[in-house]
This record gives sequence, structure tokens and C-alpha cells, in this order.
Amino acid sequence: MKGLKKVATVAGAALLLVSLAACGGSNKDAKKDKSGGKDGTTTLLMYQVGDKPDNYDELMTIANKQIKEKINAELDLQYIGWGDWNQKMSTIIASGENYDISFASNYVANAQKGAYADLTDLAPKYAKEAYDQLDETYIKGNLVDDKLYGFPVNGNVYSQQMLTFNKQYIDKYNLNIDDIESYADAEKVLTEFHEKEPKIAAFAIGQNFNISGDYDYPLGKDLPFAIKLDDNKNPKIINQYDDKAMMDNLKLYRKWHEAGIIPVDAATNTTGFPLEGNTWFMREETQGPMDYGDTVLTNAAGQEIVSKAITKPYRTTAQAQMANFVVANVSKNKEKSVELLGLLNSDPELLNGLVWGVEGKAWEKAGEDKIKLLDGYKPNTHMAAWNTGNNMILYTQDTLSDDLVKERDKKIEESITSPTLGFNFKTDKVKTEITNISNVMSRYKDSLNTGSVDPEKNVPKLINDLEKAGWDKVRDEMQTQLDEFLK
Repeated sequence: MKGLKKVATVAGAALLLVSLAACGGSNKDAKKDKSGGKDGTTTLLMYQVGDKPDNYDELMTIANKQIKEKINAELDLQYIGWGDWNQKMSTIIASGENYDISFASNYVANAQKGAYADLTDLAPKYAKEAYDQLDETYIKGNLVDDKLYGFPVNGNVYSQQMLTFNKQYIDKYNLNIDDIESYADAEKVLTEFHEKEPKIAAFAIGQNFNISGDYDYPLGKDLPFAIKLDDNKNPKIINQYDDKAMMDNLKLYRKWHEAGIIPVDAATNTTGFPLEGNTWFMREETQGPMDYGDTVLTNAAGQEIVSKAITKPYRTTAQAQMANFVVANVSKNKEKSVELLGLLNSDPELLNGLVWGVEGKAWEKAGEDKIKLLDGYKPNTHMAAWNTGNNMILYTQDTLSDDLVKERDKKIEESITSPTLGFNFKTDKVKTEITNISNVMSRYKDSLNTGSVDPEKNVPKLINDLEKAGWDKVRDEMQTQLDEFLK
């Protein structure tokens, strides 16, 4: 994700740097398709976010051979980097450019404006096996006006924000993180590390970072609208920056910034701190059940990683929409596209070859559903698990114990469902105000969330500017819709 936004979002994204998407349909439709290739093969254009794997040609040659054999289609997969993603996809959608599939961009808004095909009937018909495996949370969380427009990746059905530590430094300086359950709990160990290694980022954050809490965000973490998740009886729309818990953390971050624990250039730094490097001590990551604790991060880093949870394991609308694939409404190959999404999310041979890399080079089977990683398993030679396909059909490493798999299933069962799961705000009546609010947040968000400015002076200014931009009007409309949803 762009810059350090990756740090604050998905652990799987930090894990495997790239990602895939797919396409498909019926053989009958393929023969009718004017763009069909030899033998009526349908070529499907798909846009995916991220960086192309170094061995892209090899991966796609293998994948397309399998796709053609099974559904008589081929995939033209084109990558768009995180930094350009939103702007380029907005241009593609606005211009009416023809494409078949993409990783979802502004899912709810584009679904509401008719950019995406309605999959309510198509998904159960053309991707039945994969659709039937989806947790109900994914369906409910992706309904827009009672219709399904996205095919979600079955992965981390819940998520938690974690403070993640570079274990080499914990061992080197005999540091203790056992009792950490919040940002404030980490202050002691951060201070100790900073005293010993002042040139290494004690808390590695940068531009686009957002302080976390037990909130749900109807319009995303970048905008000042939140629902406190522990308020199950009477959920209210609040401005998280006007909430005591958030203010306490903003003050703490300011203290850390002034002490040098947070890098001085955090508000403008887009370079990031590589997971596999030694340039950081603590960072924030998102984890869910399919990360098997710190297993996924440790694999990605090539060194041991240890994490401590600072939020509860909630199933939220935002998490359900974390990795959606959509079919363009302009596509001439809607059925085939859904068929391919179904194949990608139900065929272990296809999916594992993309997520783990080339069999025989990067990995080899070590049992029915187990694999052993080989020396050829390297960064940038495979696609990302979190936004490629159904994580439940991925092989697990031979080093992963059966107990960890049982623990995964237990955690899924015990996770907490947000009372607002499935709530998607309709912005039609307040589009101008939301644009104005976004402009206000662009002036304040990065500096506040990195401790670069004094929150006691700047939060009142932020709240005042938000009120002028129409925050109250948006809040009232959002609360009205939420109350109706809860009925």
C-alpha cells in the first residue's frame, strides 16, 4: 500500500509484496466473444494493485495454461502501483474504458454509481464452489443496497492491530514486551531501545499512518467518522479525533515524536522501513487468523517477528471489504469473469502456484496439504495471499503445526461481530461536504497521527474546520442511515 500505509493495514500485504486477480466465464460465452482468441478462448483484462512479480511471465504462463484447460480463458493481468492506484482506476472507470476484472477501488461508491456488475445471481451460479465456502460475514459485509458487487477473498475474516517487534533487538538488549496491550504499554521498551540505538527507528511509522483503536470507520480511517465498537446497544457516529481514547494516543505520539522515538520526518516519509531490514524496532501491522500468529510476517521478513495485540478481534464491514474483486459493468465477459474468479478461489493447484511461486523451484509438496519451502522461495517471486484468492485452500508450511491450525479455527469462532457489520453509507446527499472534509483532513491527518504537531493546539482547529466543512450534516445523515440499518 502506498508508502507506510502498508505498515498500518494488512499483515498479509507486508508479507507478500504483490498480488493477483483473475477472470473467467462459460465456454458457451467464449465462442460468442468477438475478442476471443484461438479456439474461442476468451482473453480477460484484469487490473491489479501492487508491483509485478519479478518472474511474472513464468507465473502467468503456468497459470494461463491451467486456466485455458479448465475454462477456456486466458488472463491479461496488468499491475498498477499503490501510489497510482486510486487515481488511475478513477480515470479508467470515469472514461468508460473496457476491462473485465479489477481489485476493487472505492468499492461502495463505485458500486453505487453503477461501475461494477451485480454479482448477486452471477456468483452463486458461475462461482458456486468458491461462493459456498465464503463466511457469511463476507456476504453481509459486501452488500450494497442489498446487492453483491464484489467477490471477496476468503482470508482474514476478522483482524486485529498489532504492535510488531523485530526480535533480533529484543534478544540483543534483553528487552521485555510481555505485558504490552496498548500503545502506552510500549513506552518503556521503546524508550529503552531508543537509548541504545538512537539512529534506528524505535517506532517505524510514516506518511499515511493512522492511529488505531476499537472503532469501525464507515468511510475509512482517513476520514473523521467512527463508531465505537464496544457500544453494542446504541452505536453512534463520532469524530474519533474528538474521543478521549484517541486524544490520549495523540498526546502520547506527540511525546514520542519529541523524544525521537518516532522519526522526525514521519509526516512526510513515504520511503518506508522494509520488513526484512534492521532499520526498525517496532511497527504496526494488521493480523488475522490466516496469519497464524506471527508465522506469515516472520516468513516475509526472513527473520523472527513477535507481535502484541492492541485491538480486539472484530469482524467489521471494512475487514469484509479488505480484498474484493469486481467485474466491470462495461465488460462483455461478465459470466466468464465470474467463472474465473470461482476457479481462482476453488482450485488449489492454480492458487498455490501463484501465491507460493513455481512448484519445484520455490516449494515442494510435503504431504497432502503441506509444503516445504525451497531455496528458490524469494521475495517478489510470487503473489500475495491476502488479495489473490481463497486462503482456506492454500497449502500450509510443514513447519506449521496442527495445533496452530486448530488455534486459527478457534480464534475465528471466538471473534466478535461488529454490530454495524454490513452498514454501507450512501453519500449521495452529502458529496460536497465529504469532499470538503477530505480537503481539511489532508491538512491535519498526517501531522497529527505521527505526533509531528501538538494535538492540544491542533485538534480544536481541526474540529472547527471540520464543522465549517459540513461535518455535522454528514454525521446527521450517517446516523440516520445507521439507525435505519440497525432496525
